[in-house]
Amino acid sequence: MTSAQAWAILREFTRSESLLKHAQAVSVCLAAYARRYGEDEETWLVTGLLHDFDWEIHPTLPDHPTKGEPILAERGVSEEIRRAILSHADFTGVPRTTLLEKALFACDELAGFLTAVSYVRPSRSILDVDVASVKKKMKDKAFARAVSRDDIRNGAAGLGVELEDHIAFCLAAMQEKAVELGLHGSTHPESFTGF
Repeated sequence: MTSAQAWAILREFTRSESLLKHAQAVSVCLAAYARRYGEDEETWLVTGLLHDFDWEIHPTLPDHPTKGEPILAERGVSEEIRRAILSHADFTGVPRTTLLEKALFACDELAGFLTAVSYVRPSRSILDVDVASVKKKMKDKAFARAVSRDDIRNGAAGLGVELEDHIAFCLAAMQEKAVELGLHGSTHPESFTGF
C-alpha cells in the first residue's frame, strides 16, 4: 500500500483536522526513523497515517484499534502494518516485537505532545520549540494532560534510545515538515517541500 492510498483511507474515515494532522505528524516521525534504521519508508509512513484512522468511528476503548483492524484487512493493508497498529494500544495484548511496532508506540504520544508545545509558543511554531522546553512541559502535569508521559518515556526506552535523543529526533523531523503539518506558525515564511 502506498502513502497516497493510506491517506485516502484516512480521509474516508476521519473528518477532524487535528486527527489528520496528528496522523501526518506520527508518519513524519516514523519515516525519519525508517531512514535512520534502513527500513522501508513507505511502509512506516502508511503505518503512521493509519494508526488512528478509526478513532472517529470507534472513539472508545477497546474498540479502537481492534474494530478498525478488519477494515484495514479488507482494504488490503498488510499484516505487518495492521499488527503494528494493534500493538500501539497496550490493552490489545499484541506485544511490540518489531522495530516498526516499537517506533509507532514511541512516536505516537510524543508527536501529539510536540504539537501541543508548538501551539503554546508565542509564534505557534514548532520551529521555535527545543528539547529543553519539551522536557519542561513534560513536568507540568496540567499541560496536555491527556498525553501519557509514561508512554513517551516507555516508548523511547522500548525503542532503545535516550528520551532526550528521541525528543530531539522527532522534533527535527517535524520541524523539517513544519509547513505540511501546519506548525510553521505565524512568523515563519512558508516553504512547502512536499511529503
